[in-house]
Amino acid sequence: QRQLVESGGGLVQAGGSLRLSCAASDPIFSTHGTGWFRRAPGKERELVANINWNGARTYYTESVKGRFTISRDIAKNTVYLHMNSLKPEDTAVYYCAMRRGEPSRVGRDYDYWGPGTQVTVSS
Repeated sequence: QRQLVESGGGLVQAGGSLRLSCAASDPIFSTHGTGWFRRAPGKERELVANINWNGARTYYTESVKGRFTISRDIAKNTVYLHMNSLKPEDTAVYYCAMRRGEPSRVGRDYDYWGPGTQVTVSS
C-alpha cells in the first residue's frame, strides 16, 4: 500500500527555519503532483504550496510567498517544503498529499495523504 510520511516538524522561534520532508514508499513523484497543506487549530485546512510532476510549475499561497519553497528529489522519492522567516501564524499540522497528474489547489482532489507533522512557531 502506497504511503507518504512527513518529517522535519518541530518547535522553532519566530524568524527561524525548518525543512519538511515528504517521503513516498514508491517512486511516484514522476507521475504525480504534490501538495503541502496545513491545518491550524480551529481553522480550515489550506493549501500551502504545490509542485507538478516534473517540478516545472509551483504554486504558493499568498501568505508564504517569498518565505517557503517547495522542491523535489526524484532519486530520493522525496518532496521538501523549505520554510524560512517562520511566523507564529505558520503554526499548524503540515500534510503532504499526492494525486496523479497535475496538482490541485483542492484537498479533496488528492488521493494519498501523509499523517502530518506538527510545526510550532513561538513568538
